[in-house]
Amino acid sequence: MTFPAIARTLHRHIDVDGVQVFYRESVPSRADAPVMLLLHGFPSASHQFRRLIDTLGDRYRLIAPDYPGFGHTVTPDGFAYRFDALADIVEGFVERLGLTRFVMYVFDFGAPVGFRLATRRPEWIAGLVVQNGNAYEEGLSPAARDFIALRPQDEGAGETVRDLLTLPATRGQYEGGTADPRLVAPDGWTLDQHFLDLPGRKEAQVALAFDYHANVGEYPRWQRWLRKRTPPTLIAWGVNDPFFTEPGARAYLRDVPSADLHLFDTGHFALEDRLPEIAPLIAAFLDRVWAGAPVTARS
Repeated sequence: MTFPAIARTLHRHIDVDGVQVFYRESVPSRADAPVMLLLHGFPSASHQFRRLIDTLGDRYRLIAPDYPGFGHTVTPDGFAYRFDALADIVEGFVERLGLTRFVMYVFDFGAPVGFRLATRRPEWIAGLVVQNGNAYEEGLSPAARDFIALRPQDEGAGETVRDLLTLPATRGQYEGGTADPRLVAPDGWTLDQHFLDLPGRKEAQVALAFDYHANVGEYPRWQRWLRKRTPPTLIAWGVNDPFFTEPGARAYLRDVPSADLHLFDTGHFALEDRLPEIAPLIAAFLDRVWAGAPVTARS
């Protein structure tokens, strides 16, 4: 009996300006395999990509870091939790690994981190995989807009943010919008909550929540980068996402008309129940981008 190749994966830390960045890296069977940087979302970490890495990591070099304040990354006291700072650390991480060209997978928080990286170092970006990673105001649901409008001085704002850091809310982000919640393993949201409950982690998330409005202010700059660079782009979007809605997926086609758009009947964490459909799309996309072939647009 023949089984599909399962990737070997390395797990280690690397120092980036005093931050001990934890990351997972697959060991592909080819030294010249295409490279993809996987940028995770809230409230997760690199473990959200473990099944994708197992599935594709034998053919591609997949690298997934944990941001400061997330997962196994260890952050020194006094670290200022802002999206600019997360992007600084990821940029330093890429430099430490010596990466010079890669496809970038952006999901949720990965979009504001990744697009900052792209506008700073456009020569690094060979292509984009966008999975519920918003860069357009029309992609913000009313609930997302209300949340982004919160400011530290608003009465009850801190409590509103902290309500999102509880186990029921974390579980709801995984199972909400899925056609069959039984396909969502409990491991992801259970591990996320473990990290959220570590000392100092909730304070880090509150600080990032109050900084999120800065990302919306950056949307026009990221859109200009997309129009200028028109990178090969694959969009895989869960249309039942309560935060980032389907119009946000379609908005990318204004700036990257050749983007390959696929919509799925699922929620925010689309890989949890749609990996069998999304992984082959990513594999074909990586092969085309690395070979320099055009990406055919679909919707």
